Amino acid sequence: MRLSDLFAPTLAVATSSAVATGCVSAPTVADFEDAPRQLVLEEYFEGQTTAYGVFEDRFGKVRRTFKVDITGTVENGVLTLDERFIYNDGERETRVWTIDILGNGQYRGIAGDVPNYAYGEVAGNAFNWKYKVDLKVGDSVWNVGFDDWMYLLEDGVLINRAYVTRFGVRIGEVTIAFQKD
Repeated sequence: MRLSDLFAPTLAVATSSAVATGCVSAPTVADFEDAPRQLVLEEYFEGQTTAYGVFEDRFGKVRRTFKVDITGTVENGVLTLDERFIYNDGERETRVWTIDILGNGQYRGIAGDVPNYAYGEVAGNAFNWKYKVDLKVGDSVWNVGFDDWMYLLEDGVLINRAYVTRFGVRIGEVTIAFQKD
């Protein structure tokens, strides 16, 4: 089963689930300006990084786990991340991000399955990264939204919590722990 196969809920069920949960106030990166640690994305990801993650469906059931080996390079104001995924079912996937370092904690990036630019902002120890991914689901392609929140913790551990949506309705979550090699 591929990660994209997990994004096949019916819209009616997903919508009723969203209505039942109500509204929740979302954080902003400004909330983290005074954090004791400062995340500089291009410094953190330069070199080798390993990450481990889980995908949970909208009901909290773990559907898939994975490992990612990441090689990051920085050149001429661009961070390139070569991500090599290995899923628990043996599937392999590669995504290469090209991320422009815009200054003042602002970033803009693109990858092969990301049809438009991703935009991100860092403040203190937190980074928020928003983008859409084209995922193959059966015979069609779904444009799925990701709202990633990364937090730099002690000992260089970086935690990422990604909220996955379709038509604005949350259909799953991904949790990833990054560790510098």
